Amino acid sequence: MKAKKDEMHQVEMLIGQILRVGVVISAIVIVLGLVLLLMTQDSGYSSNQFPTTFQAIFQGIVTFKPYAVIMLGIFLLILTPVLRVVVSIYAFAKEADHLYVGITILVLVILIISMVIGYFGK
Repeated sequence: MKAKKDEMHQVEMLIGQILRVGVVISAIVIVLGLVLLLMTQDSGYSSNQFPTTFQAIFQGIVTFKPYAVIMLGIFLLILTPVLRVVVSIYAFAKEADHLYVGITILVLVILIISMVIGYFGK
């Protein structure tokens, strides 16, 4: 019983660490994009154009386009809570809490569907 409680505490600590690290990394990437924007005084794109696809973002990052770097930071910020949901599924499965595993999987499916709709439903 104590071993299981210690393991769950470690999983909870991991979840907290994932959230902290995800937010810090995304903030650093966004700040780097803002610094690039201030240094170049150019977004790297023509007016009213932004990188909205993964391919455009990664091509822009390779060429150090500030808006692409900022978009990567925003993507990482969005990905952070999704990763937390995935780790929560693992945590509930370790506890053998099948109800919460099901609910959390449903939440993950809803998140994925909403991202796909948002990506393709432009």
